[in-house]
Amino acid sequence: MGHRLSKIYTRTGDAGTTGLGDGKRVSKNSLRIHALGEVDELNAAIGVLLCEELPEDVRSLLTDAQHDLFDLGGEVCIPGMSMITTKQVEKLEQELDRLNEPLEPLKDFILPGGTRPAALAHHARTVCRRAERALVALALEEAVNDGPRQYLNRLSDLLFVLGRVLNRAGGRGDVLWQKRKNA
Repeated sequence: MGHRLSKIYTRTGDAGTTGLGDGKRVSKNSLRIHALGEVDELNAAIGVLLCEELPEDVRSLLTDAQHDLFDLGGEVCIPGMSMITTKQVEKLEQELDRLNEPLEPLKDFILPGGTRPAALAHHARTVCRRAERALVALALEEAVNDGPRQYLNRLSDLLFVLGRVLNRAGGRGDVLWQKRKNA
């Protein structure tokens, strides 16, 4: 693999362009680079969540998601590349079913809060939704595989469920929304 990151600055982006994985240069404000930035921010938000004390199965699941997000970013960075598979999406679905099964069904909306880890999971969920929207916008202009969009959709659902799971792990329940509470 060599020493790909031996020199951090290259000055090649000083004019407002950046290189894709296939060598093509594009504007730093292109939809593809915007989507990549959103995925990168999502990975960083999950990294912040991983700084918290978490159940080991959740830690492992989130670390796996970070690796998948790097693959997803690679796929977006190299037009025509395929790295996110049905297997990865199905794994998220299996984890969603496993984690959601013991939770009581929701009758109301919940607020993003409770414990710090739960709030961070909800924050990562909102960043995930933004990354998904950026990928959808890109797909309206350029060819994008379905896998990354499906993966982000399931990951945002998983992060929602993790917010509930982490509240319980911290001794709290859901923070229920109260309609017209302050009216």
